[in-house]
Amino acid sequence: MAGARDVKRRIKSVENTRQITRTMELVATSKLKKATDRVREARPYGDSVVSIVEKVCSPDFVEKFPLLRKPAKCRKAAVLLLTADRGLAGGFNANLIKEANVLLAELKESGTDTDLHIVGKKGIAYFRFRDYPIASEVVDVGDLPSVKTAGDIIAPLGEEFSSGEIDAVYVVSSEFRSAMSTPPKILNLLPIEPTDGKDNSDEFILTPTAEIILKTLLPLYLRNSLYRALVENVAAEQGARRTAMKNATDNAGDVLEHLTRTYNRARQGQITQEIAEIVGGAAALE
Repeated sequence: MAGARDVKRRIKSVENTRQITRTMELVATSKLKKATDRVREARPYGDSVVSIVEKVCSPDFVEKFPLLRKPAKCRKAAVLLLTADRGLAGGFNANLIKEANVLLAELKESGTDTDLHIVGKKGIAYFRFRDYPIASEVVDVGDLPSVKTAGDIIAPLGEEFSSGEIDAVYVVSSEFRSAMSTPPKILNLLPIEPTDGKDNSDEFILTPTAEIILKTLLPLYLRNSLYRALVENVAAEQGARRTAMKNATDNAGDVLEHLTRTYNRARQGQITQEIAEIVGGAAALE
């Protein structure tokens, strides 16, 4: 009977685990809906800001706006990696870290020095464990990243680019296509490349002047680009977590079905043995 009792304990343990994963799946589903709404709200505005900046920026403004400078050679680049503070999201964090490692290796091979900046405990823990130097760390961004948070993170990198300390800024994050498709991507945030590689300001009638517009739009471009990346990263995280927890719940159900059959066979064998012992004992008394 000891075998049946062990199986019974395993069944209870798996049932408890399934209850936890089912609850986490429901929570992730709720958070995913809110995160998806924020992504949809952020995209049109973000696309418009990026489009205007890329079309209006001109070589004539480089001296007035250091953010528009075009380094002849990328001597040093900043890589900003966005990960989650929590796990249990399938390969979400691992895929982002892998993408960052590939980018760092490519930059190193091309002779470019790098500064690694990380948002999220999972990315920080990975590179700390490997003694990789981290230039800056940000945690506890939460499920509702704000524009202010994005500005606080990206502003120092913008200043370093303007001063010439770095020549490029890359952002490694997830692109939210759907709850099932959240591939990692690399955004070349700086330097800013004009559309079609030429000055497009003649396509617009600018009021006030392009100079005044760029003075406002350039910081907004940096802040909003990172905000959008943060928002999409949160949505991708929740989508990955919901998928992972649903798979775990389904697998727990399969394990429970197998354990239940095993328990029933063990119990049936025990009952059969007890009946045989009773029958044997009765026969011996005769």
